[in-house]
Amino acid sequence: MVIFLTFSASLHSEAKPHLVKLAFIRDGHLWIKMDDHEQKITDESATYNYPPKWSFDGKMLLYEKEVTRKNKDTQNEIWVYELETEKHRKIFYNGQNPKWSPIENIVSFNDGGVLNISDFTSFPSFYNIALGVDDYEWHPDGKGFIASSSASLRPDGWTHPVLYTISIEEGYQHITDLTTNVKKLFVIPKEVGINNTTIISISAQQFAYSPNKDWISFIISPTASWSMDSDMLAVISADGKEFEVIDEVILDFTPKWAFNKNLLGYIAGGGRIVFGFKNKDLKVTELPTKQSVKLTPKNYAEMGFTWVNDSSLIVSRVPESEWSNSSEKRPKPSLYFVTLTGREQIKITTPPKNEGDYLPIFIPAINKITWLRKNDIANEKANLFIANADGSNAVIWVQDIELYSIYIPKY
Repeated sequence: MVIFLTFSASLHSEAKPHLVKLAFIRDGHLWIKMDDHEQKITDESATYNYPPKWSFDGKMLLYEKEVTRKNKDTQNEIWVYELETEKHRKIFYNGQNPKWSPIENIVSFNDGGVLNISDFTSFPSFYNIALGVDDYEWHPDGKGFIASSSASLRPDGWTHPVLYTISIEEGYQHITDLTTNVKKLFVIPKEVGINNTTIISISAQQFAYSPNKDWISFIISPTASWSMDSDMLAVISADGKEFEVIDEVILDFTPKWAFNKNLLGYIAGGGRIVFGFKNKDLKVTELPTKQSVKLTPKNYAEMGFTWVNDSSLIVSRVPESEWSNSSEKRPKPSLYFVTLTGREQIKITTPPKNEGDYLPIFIPAINKITWLRKNDIANEKANLFIANADGSNAVIWVQDIELYSIYIPKY
């Protein structure tokens, strides 16, 4: 039986392929690929622990590199590269979690709990925005942030993690009091859970806004070692009045909203992968009804997913199995096209023996699917493939790629 997958052109308007850009790490250097041309943009080899990040307009690139000082301490330098001028600018000598504004070319970052914004007019030029910040995310309109403070251990136990909104509507350059622009949104309970699984609430992270901006998804985590096995996916209304724990997850798999509808996709199930390729189910929850659907068939586990449109997804799927210390014996995933009804579960890639297809990313602007093909989940290097949305005409886009980021034009 031959099955043809069709994707309505009305779901994603086509953009010119040359507008899609790729930034990636290879052999200690930062590269970009545009118009089928690869260019190395750093001269000296360095350690890059995080993927580069494109600005909202694709004209600039944010990257972080590890630097070892004379006393052997390491620092995380934040840099910006401008494509037009080919100039690199250092933003900060030791910052964490930098993020582009969604509407302009300014960068936020965390320095020991202090949230800052840099317009990189000069080094070190930045503005303090708020204190005591653990994690944060820009509001989609670029006029503020959702932020969290982590719980603290005191003699009588842990305090609560707290969510805040931070406004820069009056201008980030003019903030003199770092508390007046901050409002408490919600105090997270000291313990959260679902069914018979409960964790201590220590931190809140991975914030993401729903398409209509009415809901914010995030992950609540316990202490560091515990969080490798069990975390809780939660949602809160933008006004802070409604809070709900959705499911148990682990930090390895990032939840993702659909493009236009309030549908939250995620891989449910606790337990780190080294405990076995099992209990990892793709689910989608609709807001505000909070009704969920499970899309993973019995005896399979998911290793990643991407939305194709508001009614279908592509997943990286393996047969359930125990962990093996031998990489050859670990299961290798293939990609499957899945509809929200669950009626269609179609295998769209068949990797060679001893290779698997990981980390699918759909590019709506050109109606293409990308993924990493490598011989083991633990390998850092892979070949990045690109194909039609149904998996046909697959070719290697970039060889020997490590961390990477795709600039996807708005469609």
